[in-house]
Amino acid sequence: MEFIILSSLTAVLLLFSLYKSRERTKKALKLAGKRLLKIAPMIMLMVILISITLYFLPPEVISKYLGGDNRWLAMITASIVGSIALIPGFVAFPLGGVLRDSSVPYMIIAAFTSSLMMVGIVTLPVERQYLGMRVAVLRNIISFIIAIIVALVTGILYGEIF
Repeated sequence: MEFIILSSLTAVLLLFSLYKSRERTKKALKLAGKRLLKIAPMIMLMVILISITLYFLPPEVISKYLGGDNRWLAMITASIVGSIALIPGFVAFPLGGVLRDSSVPYMIIAAFTSSLMMVGIVTLPVERQYLGMRVAVLRNIISFIIAIIVALVTGILYGEIF
């Protein structure tokens, strides 16, 4: 449904742009096409790496390693796994529900989903291309720290730690 809405909105805005300035719209479309071709190999690599990651890390395996008694170790493990595995949000959040059904604590699910959404080890080559290596690494480190903080706050709020 979202795809239809966004595609329709894009088509309407493109027609509006063509109506306002045909030349500028053509120029913008050419530029967008060139950039898409330039980034397409990196996106394909990312999709392949995501597919491999999902193949080796099904929800049962993840819940096995994240539902243990040592919550601190599980939280760090969840953050590292979440940083490496890049799963889209529409898959990650139901996966969080599967983990919760497997009795994985909320703080560990928060660590996993936060790092999954914010940290991108797999996407680092693409980020490096656009942001530079230093900024891309710094962004990922800060995002990892924020994911840990989110997990700790979640653990405190749900009474899972302290």
